[in-house]
Amino acid sequence: MRLLKKKGVLLLLLWTAGLTLWQLLSLLYGPEVLPGPVYTAKGGYELLEDGSLLKYIGISSYRVLMGWTLGSLLAIPVGLIIGKVNIVRTFAEPFLNFIRFIPPIAFITLFLVWFGIGETSKIALILYATFFIVVLNTLTGVLSVEEDKIRSARSMGASEWQIVLHVIVPATVPFMFTGVRLAMGTSYMAIIGAEMIASNEGIGYLIWNSRLFFRTDWIFVGLICLGLMGFITDRAVGLLGRKLLFRYGVVSTTSLRR
Repeated sequence: MRLLKKKGVLLLLLWTAGLTLWQLLSLLYGPEVLPGPVYTAKGGYELLEDGSLLKYIGISSYRVLMGWTLGSLLAIPVGLIIGKVNIVRTFAEPFLNFIRFIPPIAFITLFLVWFGIGETSKIALILYATFFIVVLNTLTGVLSVEEDKIRSARSMGASEWQIVLHVIVPATVPFMFTGVRLAMGTSYMAIIGAEMIASNEGIGYLIWNSRLFFRTDWIFVGLICLGLMGFITDRAVGLLGRKLLFRYGVVSTTSLRR
């Protein structure tokens, strides 16, 4: 209990020091260049008052969750197949290692041509951003399964399907989960790029459009919202993983104590 109190006091002091430094720098450079906490809070209140901020948060969250979920659901079975079937891995691995170095934002123009300027292109972009990260983590997990476990299952008469279901998948779950969490961060980067270039709604649009009015406070509001959205989403995914997948060795970082 005393340790928790000390930790809480330390966090409070760090946040207070950070906000104070931010405010001092704002006074030094001027609120037009670096808006302070008070100026940013006023800008956020303006956006909340007209309803646009909550609307943009909802739209961006929907796009990220849709693309991230679809990408993860597609990537996990693909990663298992590539990892389990040697001939598939021989052909797929060079392609994966080539295309994964092309950032999602490089595909924005092509996706707009292929899928239009609506929601489909943005969700497809996030799906792409998610897909390869989860595939590679799943593939790594499959390849890391000890050969002795597979041989033991075979010696007891298990079929290849049973080996995948009862040996490979349980051993690979922590790798899948890590890939899914990493892909969440990439998904937010992808959607911000897409909303800046080809959207009239969303947090990315808010940040990009604010420059036209020289509203740096709105830009900071957008950045803070992004951080909070990512933080909350990651903690929620971590909590679900710890509760539902604990038996497979998945442990949320928030549950670790040193």
